[in-house]
Amino acid sequence: MREGPITLQIRRKPGCDDVPLPRYMSQHASGMDLHAACEKDVVLEPGDIKLIPCGFYMAVPVGYEAQVRPRSGLAIKHGITLPNTPGTIDADYRGEVCVILGNIGREPFTVTRGMRIAQMILAPVTRANVTEVDALDETQRGEGGFGHTGV
Repeated sequence: MREGPITLQIRRKPGCDDVPLPRYMSQHASGMDLHAACEKDVVLEPGDIKLIPCGFYMAVPVGYEAQVRPRSGLAIKHGITLPNTPGTIDADYRGEVCVILGNIGREPFTVTRGMRIAQMILAPVTRANVTEVDALDETQRGEGGFGHTGV
C-alpha cells in the first residue's frame, strides 16, 4: 500500500472560476468527479459523441496516469458513457482536460456547465521493456480466448 496521498497540480482555465475542480465526493471514493466547463449547453442526441471541456489543466506526477471513467448514475439513468473508457491522461500532457461523452441511450441528454460528467482516478504506471523472442512458453490455455471457458 502506498504511503499517503500524492500531489496533483491543477491550474484553472481562464473564465472557469465557476466550474468546480476535480474532487472526491465521499470519504472513501477512489475517483474524483469531473465537471463540464462548456460555454453553453451541449445536447447529446442518441448516437452522438462529443468532446466536453473540464476547465482545467493538470500535471499528473511522473509514474502515474489519470484514468477517466463514466459515472455510473449517468450510465444507468441516461445511457451516457465514455466511448474510450478508460481514457488515459499521461504525466507529460499539459492541455485542457476534456471528456469524450457518448449517448447510447434512447433520449437526448443535455450537458450543462458545472454538471458532473465523469470520474478520474490516479493510478500508478508500470512500464515494460519489450523483448522480441522466437517462441513463447506453452500454457494450458494456449490460444483460447473470447469465451473459450463458456458463457
